Amino acid sequence: MATEPKTILLVEDNADDEQLTLRAMRQSEIPNIIRVARDGAEAIECLFGPDAGKLPDLVLLDLKLPKISGLEVLQRIRSEDQSRGLPVVILTSSDEERDIVKSYNLGANSYIRKPVDFDEFIDAVRQLGLYWLLMNRTRRGFES
Repeated sequence: MATEPKTILLVEDNADDEQLTLRAMRQSEIPNIIRVARDGAEAIECLFGPDAGKLPDLVLLDLKLPKISGLEVLQRIRSEDQSRGLPVVILTSSDEERDIVKSYNLGANSYIRKPVDFDEFIDAVRQLGLYWLLMNRTRRGFES
């Protein structure tokens, strides 16, 4: 049985990390469509702008972004009725306690520090995709 492609919004300003994430998702063999936003303002536009369309199935969100921070993007996602239940995974290089606490307080579903090692990074993103796109059940589509 063919699986319908899932849509991921990758919010990442580092070109190398973007390419690694895209490569890992291709290798995961999970049918997916990845849209990329390279700063917080672009992420807000992708999610809520006039041409936004359907929300993605998953947001992979970096915290340290130009224009609008990842925490501000997360806060906006959680403040809108239509996106409140959208799975948001923080995927960042920050291991600072205040970033972790603030992310969860604002409603992040998961917080993952980007591994420095190339192979570990690829494996972490692959596992993220397997869990959030195949195994996890969301409430989206069930809201009244």
